[in-house]
Amino acid sequence: MKIDLKGRTAVITGGSRGLGEAMAKSLAEAGAQIALVARDRARMEAVRDNLAAHGAVAELYVADVTREDEVARLGDAVRSRFGNPQILINSAGINLRKNLVDFTLDEFRSVLDASLISTFLMCRVFVPGMKGTGYGRILNMSSIMSHVSLAGRAAYSSAKAALLGLTRALALELAADGITVNGISPGPIGTDMNRSLMNNPELNTQFLANLPLGRWGKVEEIGALACYLCSEDAGFITGTDILIDGGWTAR
Repeated sequence: MKIDLKGRTAVITGGSRGLGEAMAKSLAEAGAQIALVARDRARMEAVRDNLAAHGAVAELYVADVTREDEVARLGDAVRSRFGNPQILINSAGINLRKNLVDFTLDEFRSVLDASLISTFLMCRVFVPGMKGTGYGRILNMSSIMSHVSLAGRAAYSSAKAALLGLTRALALELAADGITVNGISPGPIGTDMNRSLMNNPELNTQFLANLPLGRWGKVEEIGALACYLCSEDAGFITGTDILIDGGWTAR
């Protein structure tokens, strides 16, 4: 099945690395124009240049998507360049690992802000432009930690579980407009963040023993799933969360 996203514009937060970069590449290969959003200009420039080298139309926007004023300016800048985007992928997020009693209030809030508040702000700015067109796609990047958890993940699990609640509610709000809203919950994926663990033979072997498929997920697999969910073929999928975790949560 060949996915065609020509004529579509996708705004992708967290687009400077990892899963955001992989989804940008996949959607660009399907013909979408890409608006990358992150705080790291240098890394975004590398992603943008790589996309452009393969014939994609891509722009970068430096913004802190937890700040209302910066998201408002971002919306104006993207619309000035591309018009109203039809696709929004909320992939920004951070993870602080520590026991709940060791968190400061600011630390806990920062994790919630990065995943939940940023998604609220981005949707509030870009959803109005999707209405009335009969098509729109919103993907919110959650995590298996919204379904199960581990010690030290109190803030992260809270943020991602709340994000799924937002996803379901917004899907119901926007269904009549033909706008779908879904979550993607990745499990262990071979990103740069996990490279040190993957390169440690002993720790890697122990980790993979807990994965039914016995391997790390590939960023390209997340990109392919995102591309499908943004396509016309996925128009009957909304208000749900898709686990892509190698069987982790099936245990």
